[in-house]
Amino acid sequence: MSSGSTTFERPAGFVAFVGAGPGDEGLLTLRGADLLSKADVVVLDREAYGALLRHCREDVDVVDAAEEDAVSLRTVTAAKGGRVVVRLCAGDPMFFSSITAEVAACAKAEVDFEIVPGVPPATAVLTYAGIPAAVAVPEFRVVDATQVDDWSAHATGTGTLVIYNGVSGAVAIGKALIAAGRPDSTPVAISSAGTTTEQYTVVTTLGRIAPDLKHAGMTEPALIVVGEAVGMRDRLSWFETKPLFGWRVLVPRTKEQSAGLVEQLRSYGAVPEEVPTISVEPPRTPQQMDRAIKGLVTGRYEWVAFTSANAVKAVREKFEEYGLDARAFAGLKVAAVGEATARALVQFGVKPDLMPSGEQSSDGLLAEWPPYDSMLDPINRVLLPRADIATETLVAGLTELGWECDDVTAYRTVRAAPPPAPIREAIKGGGFDAVLFTSSSTVRNLVGIAGKPHNVTVIAVIGPQTAKTAEEFGLRVDVMSDRPSASALAAALAEYGAKQRQAALAAGDVPRRPSQTRRGARRRAK
Repeated sequence: MSSGSTTFERPAGFVAFVGAGPGDEGLLTLRGADLLSKADVVVLDREAYGALLRHCREDVDVVDAAEEDAVSLRTVTAAKGGRVVVRLCAGDPMFFSSITAEVAACAKAEVDFEIVPGVPPATAVLTYAGIPAAVAVPEFRVVDATQVDDWSAHATGTGTLVIYNGVSGAVAIGKALIAAGRPDSTPVAISSAGTTTEQYTVVTTLGRIAPDLKHAGMTEPALIVVGEAVGMRDRLSWFETKPLFGWRVLVPRTKEQSAGLVEQLRSYGAVPEEVPTISVEPPRTPQQMDRAIKGLVTGRYEWVAFTSANAVKAVREKFEEYGLDARAFAGLKVAAVGEATARALVQFGVKPDLMPSGEQSSDGLLAEWPPYDSMLDPINRVLLPRADIATETLVAGLTELGWECDDVTAYRTVRAAPPPAPIREAIKGGGFDAVLFTSSSTVRNLVGIAGKPHNVTVIAVIGPQTAKTAEEFGLRVDVMSDRPSASALAAALAEYGAKQRQAALAAGDVPRRPSQTRRGARRRAK
């Protein structure tokens, strides 16, 4: 705060200058996230830090700093009126500070403020590039190239030199450091878009900056790192070596699915992009489901078989409509066709009694299902809530085992609206590196609403039936999971990506994403 005191109660309105970190939204501090959750007004560069708005309330007033003065009369007035204003700043607000004038404006207006440190690029980008900030020699120097006229003062150090805002003058900086006595063999790393999935690092030496940067396409924000610490990158690089690093992965889905899949893909370094291909809607006539739920409560069924997470969701919503909860399943046996369905049941408070031990499908479930035995089973009826387009395989198999089935439409699946034009163009033009198909319907619907993926795009499918459908549409299947689960499919794609990377390195090539191999794609030089 401007007074530096903590002995009085903070006024309701104030301005918080919050360090947004170097680019990775996960590096926002806990204090920063807490302030964003309480903010009435957020001032930020929306293009750079718009993702951090997820920490805010829905009714927050957003001011784009790129379109008007950052802390303007408007925001100062808001703070004086009792509103909490958060100004998001790049990196750390006080590290090569660009907000001094804004802080002064708050002080002049007698508006209370605080400054929340952020993770500075000077350390974070090096860490994400696998370069230790200080190794062997305990010296670490950070300079802003725009403020340096004479590089001789920075050429004599033996530690690590980190240079901000120097990419456009990198060749001249290298020559100046050599002229001032730094050996031309000194290792150099230039890393752009650090800590994001667009991060790209060129490793060179002071004497070879010009030829090695010639086709690299480096732009700000970027850091130049000079020193022997760069030599440890081969051993310590962990971020850019992730198996799907920078891969743009299309995830066709229903509107209610794939949150866990997206997080898993991000953990592999991918940039997942979800496109709804199926919309889940209530059945046109709800009476059938109403009768089924009443029968479930009154003891009409011995078993309930769930073939999808959407079926669980549909039954759960009906339960809530009737004021019921998971206790209504007491005395019933519950079957789940696979892991995702089982997770949805557990979240509902129901532990499945039966799941396939092998193939997670209707056939796999039937292989485990016990035949009806009048001595053991007081009731021979099974409730099967399902989609309107579900197959009859399970019903036929249960009937052969002596069970009677109430095959009830719990929800409808309809084709979603086409995605925006840029997404459609990326799908057909090879802008995506991979697409994950988790069912035959996602293949049919994606092609129907957006067209066929480009032939450079890696096609990953969840099982043989989905593979068959993809091939019927003329798609080359590159990856198929060993188990029919979305998690296993993501892991299989990651393994594929790792093998592609290893093969490129073994051949002495720079690993490239599939989208970078299409005609006309920008290629970065080694």
